[in-house]
Amino acid sequence: MSAAAGSPLAPEEVVALALAALRRADPRAAGDCLLVAGDSLEARVRGDEIDFVTQARSATLGIRALLRARDGTRSAVTSTSDLSPGAVERMAFETVALARETAEDPFAGLPEAGFASEIPDLELHDPADRSVPLAERIAAAREAERAARASDPRITNSEGSGVASHFARVTYANSGGFAGSYASASHSLFSEPLAEAAGSKQRDSWFSAGRQLAQLEPPAAVGRRAAERALRRLGARRVRTCQVPVIFDGITAPSLVAQLAGCASGPALYRRASYLAGRLGEVVASARVTILDDARLPRQLGSHPFDAEGLPTQRNAVVEQGRLAGYLLDSYSARKLGLQSTASAVRAPGGLPTVGSSNLWLEPGDASLEELIADTPSGLLVTELIGMGFNPVTGDYSRGAAGLWIEKGAIAHPVEEITIAGNFAEMWAGIDGIGRELEWRGRTAAPPLRIARMTVAGE
Repeated sequence: MSAAAGSPLAPEEVVALALAALRRADPRAAGDCLLVAGDSLEARVRGDEIDFVTQARSATLGIRALLRARDGTRSAVTSTSDLSPGAVERMAFETVALARETAEDPFAGLPEAGFASEIPDLELHDPADRSVPLAERIAAAREAERAARASDPRITNSEGSGVASHFARVTYANSGGFAGSYASASHSLFSEPLAEAAGSKQRDSWFSAGRQLAQLEPPAAVGRRAAERALRRLGARRVRTCQVPVIFDGITAPSLVAQLAGCASGPALYRRASYLAGRLGEVVASARVTILDDARLPRQLGSHPFDAEGLPTQRNAVVEQGRLAGYLLDSYSARKLGLQSTASAVRAPGGLPTVGSSNLWLEPGDASLEELIADTPSGLLVTELIGMGFNPVTGDYSRGAAGLWIEKGAIAHPVEEITIAGNFAEMWAGIDGIGRELEWRGRTAAPPLRIARMTVAGE
């Protein structure tokens, strides 16, 4: 739409206006603009009653001004939800004024070249999903809730079952000549029932997520899976402190992968806040371990055609057969480390670019989870992690956990109120089994994995 016709500016017009205003404020000014506009809905039911329904619409423009100086670049970022032409121009002028007052940074600035020349269709949304009535989404939540409660008399209550959808358009442009836009969506369905028997009360959950509604698991299946997970925790108890093999299931294992990727990200490395600093090419894990990050997988929740600086996204190997193969970098951290950006820049409209993973996963192995359990004489299957106890500098790892105790290669009983501990480097080196079940439920995925020895602290 055209502003001359009295209508709101189109996203591409908004970012173009902001860039032009930066140049008017100061002919030397470079910069970029990010506009994220979207709408969302969320609903939750408990029993037959609707607990809540929310719907929201928002649009936020972020403007970054870059002013070259003698010893580097001065920069500032502002954001606004007022997208009228006058407000956008004023914000651009204010951003330049703020940049003039900041310290010079020799590493700040846009990428020198290599901006995306095409924007592939990664099937990040299905336009038909927008027309699905809210009542139909609520019906899906109710179906999951009913299935969970009907699965067993010991399911006595729930924290609710719910659905959520978010639709967005991301538009980015910079003074280096790049401009691009893409639409995306994300949908989820979850259920969280409560189980009770013989004085024991437990809760657990299950969820399904995807870019398109068609990717979600059937609501009844989500409810039944959630109930099964809650029921298997009944009668949980502590165990004596010991050192045993520990298996992380497909829900808990992704957290280990995400933490390792965080240690391999640019900001952690140049701040020397990572035990992986300076270890590129070295063995940092079992030879079974390969970890990849790829922003161009179709229909995946972490996919995007270009990063937050306009560079074309790509597949990056973080660990290959146990060796640290690469870091995740934006242009700033790449300059500080004397390396090249891996097109891993992420950014909220009101912030500076930083580093983030996209679709990050641990390559599956050959064994099933059942086979990993059968091959474990005595140990722990972790199904829930609690709290955050990880030091990326030293690698010290300690977290609360719950799960299932293994004896003689079979599940013996549920376990709760325990802590698992180890050293992160030793944990990755000690992986002696990786499952073949790789299921995506977010941006990071991992099959079940077994660490040969960790401390389980209980009684």
